[in-house]
Amino acid sequence: MEELLIDKTHDEARQGEAFAPESHSLEKFSKHFYIESYGCAMNFADSEVVASILQSEGYGATTDATLADLILINTCSIREKAEQTVRNRLSNFKGMKKQRPGLVIGVLGCMAERLKAAFLEEEKLVDIVVGPDAYRSLPSLIEEASTGQKAVNVLLSRDETYADISPIRLNSNGVNAFVSIMRGCNNMCSFCVVPFTRGRERSRNAHSIVQECEALFNDGYREVTLLGQNVDSYHWIDEHTGETVTFARLMEMVALISPLLRVRFSTSHPKDITDEVLFIMKQYENICNYIHLPVQSGNTRVLQMMNRTYSREWYIAKVDRIREILPDCGLSTDMIAGFCTETEEEHKDSLSLMEYCRYDLAYLYFYSERPGTLAARRFEDDVPLDVKKRRLQELVDLHRIHSLESMQKDVGKTFRVLIEGYSKKSEDDLYGRNDQNKVIVFPKENYKKGDYVMVEVHDCTAGTLIGKVIPPTP
Repeated sequence: MEELLIDKTHDEARQGEAFAPESHSLEKFSKHFYIESYGCAMNFADSEVVASILQSEGYGATTDATLADLILINTCSIREKAEQTVRNRLSNFKGMKKQRPGLVIGVLGCMAERLKAAFLEEEKLVDIVVGPDAYRSLPSLIEEASTGQKAVNVLLSRDETYADISPIRLNSNGVNAFVSIMRGCNNMCSFCVVPFTRGRERSRNAHSIVQECEALFNDGYREVTLLGQNVDSYHWIDEHTGETVTFARLMEMVALISPLLRVRFSTSHPKDITDEVLFIMKQYENICNYIHLPVQSGNTRVLQMMNRTYSREWYIAKVDRIREILPDCGLSTDMIAGFCTETEEEHKDSLSLMEYCRYDLAYLYFYSERPGTLAARRFEDDVPLDVKKRRLQELVDLHRIHSLESMQKDVGKTFRVLIEGYSKKSEDDLYGRNDQNKVIVFPKENYKKGDYVMVEVHDCTAGTLIGKVIPPTP
């Protein structure tokens, strides 16, 4: 469950980021909100929905919390450290509230339901607690909180998809955008809290997705990432025509908007990605050859305890099939070290699976027990922390070797790159990503953000390709 992947080892959720749309000045609004987001791309996409709801109520976004009338933190429960980070931030904001009694502080997202009593009553950190399916109720909850009452709505929904809400792109680069295609998850992986915090799976109206992507393209965006906890299980039936839209068909509908609009997606569950999806990817040049395929463990017994519904051998066969149909497909994964009862031999199975798959990118974690999950109820978290960390480091060290080798294979090749902005190290260089989601840095020359260019790679690091634009032939 991750966001747009980067070549980075994670022992916590993505750090919080405060966003505001550059085009909306503070002077335009009488009230202002500050929102800080943590965790996966779904949370960041949700924050854009929240921004739209709040703007319709007269709130403008600000990246300066001291100017805000309303402070919101969109939370993540995937790691214990992420939860502690949120508590620390809320404590800081509580100090601000002492100086400004009218300030309203709220918690959104995955921590909301589980920790509502602690946040509201025990620690008195917030005024509002709102779950992922209840963002439409924010205006009434804010009004209630402004009277001094504590306001809560953490009800899960069987049909909420926010399909009719146009997200406000917060701090966007104007090139890439997330588009949520579904909500919730039906997979009961024993380590995961998502089914309990985001509810059952439901797919968004396909036509509203295509309309959102068309609007983004017309506004100058050149890449969309279709988001879901498990995009391959997307399934929507048009009540007017009876047509069934699968994920493969939805990707095709978005790809047909324009050959200049790149399409990516995240995340896939190995059990659900089909040959139909792979052949659609092969058919359309603007659907990127990149798949995030979380494995979590390389051992079949551990996978069964995780309730992943596939074996080591089955997963390897799926990887083989992907490479048979899409030989140049970029592949990334998630892996958990030190899950309950994992032995040294089973850990070695994870290392050997990584040797077989040789992932281009990887999210690597050690196991962190989450209250309320099936694993927390059924299994003892019996692998010592020092063992978890040592096993994680072994995964990290191996992946760094694979990542560098993957990059080195691309030296001398030429790739079509969508320019996303300036390099972090120098404004003399631009960066973008190729089809396989690898970052390429190259001299700026006269090119600009949003352009497509052909870049010849002449060098690399373990995480970045380095090249030079090949000008088009006259």
